[in-house]
Amino acid sequence: MVKPKAAEFDLELAILDPASFFRWPEDVVRHPRLVLAEKIEILCRWAYDATELAVAEEEGMGGGEPSEIHAVMAALGRVTGGFDVEHTGPTKHAAFCVC
Repeated sequence: MVKPKAAEFDLELAILDPASFFRWPEDVVRHPRLVLAEKIEILCRWAYDATELAVAEEEGMGGGEPSEIHAVMAALGRVTGGFDVEHTGPTKHAAFCVC
């Protein structure tokens, strides 16, 4: 998967398919051109996608890709002020994500 160069930043693509644009969830946190609301929206979408992938894997329908849900939730916690990603499930964070 080819990652766009910084000059080719496309917010719509980043929101629709974060994993195709950013290599790691932390890249969203550190992106200099994104405002807080955009970071949250992108990370929420990534969390949704990662959760869907994890469910598919549990049901034997995945392609072997690892879910990045913990990394995504940790990055989301950094931009929203934090929460315990080890002891709180993704559904508890629905207030942050309107996916």
